[in-house]
Amino acid sequence: MKRREFIFVSSLAVVSSLIARAQQGASPRRIGVVLVGLTPESKPARSFLQRLRDAGYSVGRDVVIEWRLARGDYDRVPELVADLVRSKVDVMVMDSTIGTDAAMRATSTIPIIMALVVDPVGSRLVKSLARPGGNVTGLSMMTSDLNSKRLQMLKDVVPGLTRVAVLWNPDHPFHHQVIKDLKAIAPSLSIALSLQSVQSADELDQTFADIKRVSAQAVCVVEDPFFFSARAQLLRLTSESRLGTIHELRRWPEEGALMSYGPVLDDLFRRAALYVDRVFKGANPADLPVEQPTRFELVINLKTARALGLDVPDHLQQIADEVIE
Repeated sequence: MKRREFIFVSSLAVVSSLIARAQQGASPRRIGVVLVGLTPESKPARSFLQRLRDAGYSVGRDVVIEWRLARGDYDRVPELVADLVRSKVDVMVMDSTIGTDAAMRATSTIPIIMALVVDPVGSRLVKSLARPGGNVTGLSMMTSDLNSKRLQMLKDVVPGLTRVAVLWNPDHPFHHQVIKDLKAIAPSLSIALSLQSVQSADELDQTFADIKRVSAQAVCVVEDPFFFSARAQLLRLTSESRLGTIHELRRWPEEGALMSYGPVLDDLFRRAALYVDRVFKGANPADLPVEQPTRFELVINLKTARALGLDVPDHLQQIADEVIE
């Protein structure tokens, strides 16, 4: 490149950069985030913010985050979403199927980024993973095929396991599919299922009385923001019942549950931030393929296992991503 051309191109790049910064400084982009089961202080939410910073966005200068918290209450979600629509945010980020569905019903123009949706195609949130086709895109957890591994892990830890209680929420769009999958899997593992539908924290005490009555030896909890919002009560009941539990996300054994096996939540939120960046740079959500998890982790709480009188086999400890002592 000739010197004169080089100076011209370099000057153009500097001017473009200054214009972009001036535009950002004059009008920060607004990101609306609806958290059904998490908080802004949670590690996944902090991972989302850090990835935005890594992409060059300064919170407060380039972007403003509008947090809306449902704290496990599904009934609050539509109004939280409507509030963001009225606030005219530039993009919305959802941590749940419930939130994404509510956002779709509220707007067809504001881009919606899914961070934690199990089956966006089955839930009719997108037309396909390759070409979403609307204003929704992001991450799909797509972990129903891991249900057999979770049941097998319970069987490895609980001696003579033949009956597992399954806690699920019939209000969750995807839980019915999970129950269908578990019913198909359980006979091959010689496990009988005791299906316990729960729609509010007020039902948990009676649910565990029913679990005791049917002599279940362990509990499989289908992932749901509502259950995590009631985690203190749920963990107390499992401890009092001396029942080991398996969950999908590591936040459970970190809080005291026996173990979890599923996608890495922080990864999903970091990748959601990249979708926000791409939308801000002009990408159309309809053309951005929905991504699936690439990393999964097994987390075991040995302290809880000992308290329950359970021995975690060496082979599980060896393949675990983290063992909490």
